[in-house]
Amino acid sequence: MFQKIIVVGSPGAGKSTFSRKLRDATGLPLYYLDMLWHRPDRTTVSRQEFDGRLKEILMGDRWIIDGNYGRTLETRLKYCDTVFLLDFPLEVCLAGAMSRIGKEREDLPWHETEFDSGFRQFIIDFPEKDLPRIYESIEKFREDRQVIIFKSREESEDYLKKWTDTGKG
Repeated sequence: MFQKIIVVGSPGAGKSTFSRKLRDATGLPLYYLDMLWHRPDRTTVSRQEFDGRLKEILMGDRWIIDGNYGRTLETRLKYCDTVFLLDFPLEVCLAGAMSRIGKEREDLPWHETEFDSGFRQFIIDFPEKDLPRIYESIEKFREDRQVIIFKSREESEDYLKKWTDTGKG
């Protein structure tokens, strides 16, 4: 059974929702990179502080880490035993990001009150700019890791349901 999991994919794909459900099914502690990086006043911590906090988590025996943060992806890949990639269509990710506006979330230290145009553009650009790099990084470390790629919410939900029903994915 896996003990060190990273969950990556486009903003709005549902990484945090998937991660929470996986945490509930496995009992593994869950860490959100957004909570490590952002402060409630919408400023960020220093890279040094972020990297230090991330390293503490990576040194643990069991965890789920939710988030992309490309600068640290390969570091997280070195330590994980399982990767979940939510590679969903752009429209699904945009709708997912829009649906969470105004909702209380445990994965972000503030309430989003609007769909920021810069963030929207980041999501639009993600499939061409970021996703190829994620796949490339995963390939470098794939040999000793379980890599599970979902192309739809239904696939990820079916996987979680199987976990809940049988105790393993």
